[in-house]
Amino acid sequence: MSEKTQTFEVSLKELEKIVRRLEDGDLPLEESLKLFETGVHLARECQERLNQAERRIEVLLADEDGNPSLQAIEKDDLREQKEPKIKRRIVFDDEESPF
Repeated sequence: MSEKTQTFEVSLKELEKIVRRLEDGDLPLEESLKLFETGVHLARECQERLNQAERRIEVLLADEDGNPSLQAIEKDDLREQKEPKIKRRIVFDDEESPF
């Protein structure tokens, strides 16, 4: 099955397999890099599908007055490509914590 036609669930399972293989650490560098590349692609694809689903839900749940309603969704509206936001986590030692 090509990546373009895979369901979200299939893509997510494939991503989970890649993560497990990379976490094992038993792979040669080149194979690890190839898997990492594929994993990044799948993660972005999954995130975009989630973003599309969220936009569809927002359209379905609210009209201009904020009342629940159904509206037609154009394919172009769902295909807006936005770069995924990268979230970084900062970990402080207890002594360095600003809180």
